Amino acid sequence: MSAQVPAALADTARWRIGEAARRSGVSAANMRYYEKEGLLSPGSREDNRYRLYSEADVHRLRFIRLCRAMDMSLDEVRTLLALSRDAPADAHVACHTLDEHLAHVRTRLQELEVLEHDLRALRSRCDGADAHCRTLDALHAQADAQAGGLPGGAAPKRHV
Repeated sequence: MSAQVPAALADTARWRIGEAARRSGVSAANMRYYEKEGLLSPGSREDNRYRLYSEADVHRLRFIRLCRAMDMSLDEVRTLLALSRDAPADAHVACHTLDEHLAHVRTRLQELEVLEHDLRALRSRCDGADAHCRTLDALHAQADAQAGGLPGGAAPKRHV
């Protein structure tokens, strides 16, 4: 159990998935996904098979939501959750995980700057004066250039 959740609260409050979703800000669908991915233990079940979640589970979901809002991968979140649970011998492992994520963010920022430049160049092809849109022509030409890896056709960047 994480040190951030008082032991007295951890097992006393029990909520069905909808209420736990509301309290944590994580959708029920994402809660099920996080269970499948091993980030959240499956809630205990009532006799009617409804899942039940504790305050510790809700806290864990908030932690996951915060990390995901910072664009951390599931593996990064998994690492930080394990560090919270296991009290690592090297307390700076969390800092190392964040440093790696920061490097990823810096790379993405550079990619986004290139994307912005490319989008501005496309947008500049159309001033609205002609009946024909040169922006669409440029997009079609780029799509054809990328087919089969033709020279000059850089791979499309992933959408953020």
